[in-house]
This record gives sequence, C-alpha cells and structure tokens, in this order.
Amino acid sequence: MHQSKTIAIYLQHPTCSVDSVNGVLASLSPDYKIKIFTKQKVPLGFFDDVQLVIFPGGTGEASVFHAQMKLNMNDVCQFVARGGKYLGICMGAYWADKYFFGFLKGTRVVQHIKRPKAQVRTSYGTTISIDWQGQTHQMYFYDGPTFVGGKFQVVASYLNGDPMAIIQNQIALIGCHLESEGNWYTKKTMQAHWHQGQHHSMLLNFVNDFLAPDPQFTLF
Repeated sequence: MHQSKTIAIYLQHPTCSVDSVNGVLASLSPDYKIKIFTKQKVPLGFFDDVQLVIFPGGTGEASVFHAQMKLNMNDVCQFVARGGKYLGICMGAYWADKYFFGFLKGTRVVQHIKRPKAQVRTSYGTTISIDWQGQTHQMYFYDGPTFVGGKFQVVASYLNGDPMAIIQNQIALIGCHLESEGNWYTKKTMQAHWHQGQHHSMLLNFVNDFLAPDPQFTLF
C-alpha cells in the first residue's frame, strides 16, 4: 500500500475521458490517495503533496490542449520542474510532445497507425498484440502513439518493434489502455480479449515501479 503517496489525475471529458479516469481509479485508488483536477484553475498549492500527475486518454484532437491547459499549464510544468513525475496515457502521452507540454528531450510522439508495419491503420477502438516486458498481451488500443528519436527506456513494444511504453527521466508514456474496463469490449471480436483486471494490476505495478526511488523495470 502506498497511501502516503498522492496522485493527481486530469479529467476533462471527452479529451481525458470519464471512462479512462474511472479505469485509472479502479487500478490505483486502493493503493494511492487520488486528487482530480480539470481545466478550471487549481487551488494554490494543489500539487504540493502530489508525487505523480496522470493525463489519461480520451477522444478528440490533441490540439485542444492549449485551450484546456490555459489556466494550469504553469502549475503542471512547475510541478515537473521541481521533480514531480508525469504519466501520459494515449492522449496524455501525445501531450508530452514538444508542441504541447514539451517535456521530452529529443523524442517525438507520433501516431502508431502511420508507422511502417503497424498492426492497425485507422483510428478505432480495438485490441492489438503488445510485448510487455517479454510477455505478449492483447491490449486495448485507440490510435495510441509511439515514440521516435532521443534516448529513453522501453518498457513495452508494438509488434513492429515501435516503443509502446517508455520512461524518459520523470516522464512515463503509454500508448495503449491498460486502464480499460469490461464495458469497453463491446464488439464480439474483442470480448475474448477482456483482461479480467490483469492490465489494471500491470498499470499499478508500473506506477509502483515508476515512483520507487530505484525503479526495477525489466527493460528491452
């Protein structure tokens, strides 16, 4: 249990969606204190007791970032600048790119569906095969990113070899939806791939390791 540690989660439906936030809460809330914030201005000192900020996934264009972050951009950037950690999932991972928060050094966040030999070529909800720390899992995917250039640790990869989950210093980014819940798997072809909560445990372990003083990830 890590109840002494606090995580702040950004919720602004549908960009960082209720479904995605609910999945993150199901994965992490038993072990961590959780604070929710939106595009409204956060109170003074909101991030003072926070160790990790999470920007989850959703639908829409990444370009809405500047309108949504207008009031809290400086607070989030100052939080990271003084040592806080950032986890971006799908949309939240895109927002780490230089045109948004600009947290990455020499690395760009790009659409996996446009990469050579990508498993999926169009933007829709489905499941794809992922190599997560040496084991293959069918994970929920909806136009998630991959990461090119620069130096980072690779925690998981798409089958074409592109990174799916990475860590670069205080920034962790995940392209697929480990937080997905059973009601996401609406298509008959997907129902057999519902992970029964296993991916929630994997997300919790990922966060535990990411927040540990000496992370012990199995890296490629």
